[in-house]
Amino acid sequence: MQTIDIRHQLNLYGRKIGITLFLFFLLGISAMAQDDYKPLNKSGQDNQFISYGFFLAGHNSSLRLKYSDAYMDPNADYSNIQSIMPIFSPGFSLGFLITTRLHDQFNFLITPKVGFYEFQTDINYLKDDDFEETGVGVNTETIVTEMTMVELPLIFKYKSHRFNNTRMFFTGGVNPQFRTKSQEEADADDLVLTGSDIALELGMGFDFYFKFFKFSPEIRFSHGMKNLYKEETSNPEFSGAISEIRRKSITLYLNFQ
Repeated sequence: MQTIDIRHQLNLYGRKIGITLFLFFLLGISAMAQDDYKPLNKSGQDNQFISYGFFLAGHNSSLRLKYSDAYMDPNADYSNIQSIMPIFSPGFSLGFLITTRLHDQFNFLITPKVGFYEFQTDINYLKDDDFEETGVGVNTETIVTEMTMVELPLIFKYKSHRFNNTRMFFTGGVNPQFRTKSQEEADADDLVLTGSDIALELGMGFDFYFKFFKFSPEIRFSHGMKNLYKEETSNPEFSGAISEIRRKSITLYLNFQ
């Protein structure tokens, strides 16, 4: 019988708690924006055709993998692998905002940034020698893949009508991503990934207008579209058990304009 991994449970509930805290955070900021600055503030340069800003962001990222047919075959070389489990891992990024005003409620954003990622993957191997005492035991090997990415998200932003000093918005677009480390260096990792990707991104947040600036917290979901896996240079102990790997992340942006 498969045991319960407490760390996996904490990751699951941690994401739910994080989203709940984010919503309470938005409510608190909204109250501040309304109470402290009741006059309509013009900060944020909403009427300019092009405006600039910067952002800080924290993300929680993981890999999405697909098992191969060899993993499903009990007679194959990978029958000693119980499971391969990607783990959500934190990271951060920072960058700039270039906002083009297409309409009062519609903007196009270019947001170049540098992101620092760490992907953890647990390889769980069966321990046959413990079978008689405890059933089938498990040995876990944790593989860490670190990546520094240069990214160029191209985002459309749809905003609601302004209510006093607050606006809600939705975002969506694509994010081309390029790793700074060369492929030759990456081939030395146990789990080898290619160096470029393009992700679909969807998010939501609020614009809060203060006296001298506009603050826009946003939560955004990103799903990589390309298969990044390089089986031929990954560790042969498990490489054939995986057929595809794609990236996913949840990011909290703190935008300032």
